Amino acid sequence: MEISETPPAKAPRSLPGKIFDVLSGFGLATATLLILGLLTWFATLEQVNNGLYPTLNKYFATDWRNIFLLPELNGKTVWLPLPGGYWTCAVLLLNLILGGIIRIRKGWKHVGNLIAHFGIIFMLIGAGVTYHFSERGNMMVWPDEQSDAAEDYFEYVVEVAEIKDGKPENIHVIRGKDIVDLEGAKLRTFHLPEMPFDLELTGYLPNALPVSSAERAPDQQQYVADGYFLMAKPNLGKAEAAEQYIAGCYARIVEKNGPKSSPFILSGASYYPFSYRNGDRIFTVNMRKRLWPMPFTVRLNKFTAEFHPGTMRPKKFVSEVTRLENGVKANFTIQMNEPMRYEGLTFFQASYGPLDAMPGQTMYSVFEVVRNPADQWPKYSLIIVAIGMAVTFLIKLAFFLGAGPRKFRNV
Repeated sequence: MEISETPPAKAPRSLPGKIFDVLSGFGLATATLLILGLLTWFATLEQVNNGLYPTLNKYFATDWRNIFLLPELNGKTVWLPLPGGYWTCAVLLLNLILGGIIRIRKGWKHVGNLIAHFGIIFMLIGAGVTYHFSERGNMMVWPDEQSDAAEDYFEYVVEVAEIKDGKPENIHVIRGKDIVDLEGAKLRTFHLPEMPFDLELTGYLPNALPVSSAERAPDQQQYVADGYFLMAKPNLGKAEAAEQYIAGCYARIVEKNGPKSSPFILSGASYYPFSYRNGDRIFTVNMRKRLWPMPFTVRLNKFTAEFHPGTMRPKKFVSEVTRLENGVKANFTIQMNEPMRYEGLTFFQASYGPLDAMPGQTMYSVFEVVRNPADQWPKYSLIIVAIGMAVTFLIKLAFFLGAGPRKFRNV
């Protein structure tokens, strides 16, 4: 009598192994792709009412408040909590690395799958590079007018310039990253080449307004300069609201080897810059959102806005523009999902105004200008994915054709 041996019991999977199985599993990949599809669908519809940039910040921001969000549809909240797009992409990237590269079967039969997974991973990494390293601003242009500079959405800078013949020259820009930490009593002196003075900054507030001390007494012992003080406004706690912040700080003129001036207020809400005379020379100090010049000029020839019947909800808005560069003209049409790309810059149709414009009233166009080092990475990643799929197909075809003669010989 034969006695069969019972195979040894399989050792239970350890906790790290179980976690690895979940993170690298096909189920997690399917769930993240479905969530990304829903996020993209809701964001595409919502940007029509709320604008491109606020919608992107809501659905794809890194802020911890955006780990979960509630989408909107036709202006109404949809009670379907969804993970934020940034965090969903991060989970998908981890899943692809663990499951599509580490866990996947190896060998020349599976080389096509490996290539395709590398392509998708490259696409997600490109999205991360775009989010963290791209430069974004907006350009507002009225019909028959032109512009050659974009305004940053968030960064406030301090500009110091000398006025000659009514025009600013020798402009010195102090970037936002050098002043945002100057809160409270912390101060910093900035040395200005080619100018007879330096500039001392302190008391930076990311969102504040100058208020007259005669109308309202300082509530937190703020310093009063020329009868005004900076009153801090509340942090709205939303990434899309930061675009509306108005920065401010206190400043002093520091003469080279000389005395300091009385403190004065710099604010993004000021209509005119602070002016200072040194002998026969006149200088201005101003706080404003950073401007970055374009390598060409954009002229708006015509702006068309279509609205849903009986409402002010935009249905479609189109800008017909001319790009002017070194005497050469080129005409483009910019509309939603059809941007203008040129010299590493992309112009999107982002918004319009005035928002309360009456029928027949002239309206301006607002473009979102993006400089993105990974602008073409999605195209390259799609090429890699296509190559991987083609390799997989050819390998399967070769096996199919090779199996046919063998089956015929065995008959």
